[in-house]
Amino acid sequence: MARALDLPPLWMALFAAFGWSIAQAVPVALPFGGPIGMALVVCGAVLMAAAAGQMVWQHTTFIPRRDPQALVTTGLFALSRNPIYLADALILTGLLIAWQGLLALPLVAVFVAFITRRFIRDEEARIAAQFGDAFHAYCLRTRRWI
Repeated sequence: MARALDLPPLWMALFAAFGWSIAQAVPVALPFGGPIGMALVVCGAVLMAAAAGQMVWQHTTFIPRRDPQALVTTGLFALSRNPIYLADALILTGLLIAWQGLLALPLVAVFVAFITRRFIRDEEARIAAQFGDAFHAYCLRTRRWI
């Protein structure tokens, strides 16, 4: 049961809650922070939906810890090996900016490092085992984040 709940959106929500509490304790606003933050949230949501849609279109899973059925390397995946995790980071950044939580922005870097260790490394090992040289070639031409 606990493993089923161990998903990146839950971790993003926990990081966001911590960032919100920092913003409430010590608000630091950015001029036009509300609209800028919400624009980042919308961009993140669109990126996430588009990347997940691309994976569904390629008949593979976007659920962490499940074995992929296809190696997706085109479209958004030609720009980033992890556009959905990148979308999580954009959403978190946008929320923190919108909530006047500039002092909480270092949490985004901590989130990225956490997600890399908790999910991405394992996913990449499984993909490498399944797709071998094709995955290694993809890694050489496409960065993990951006």
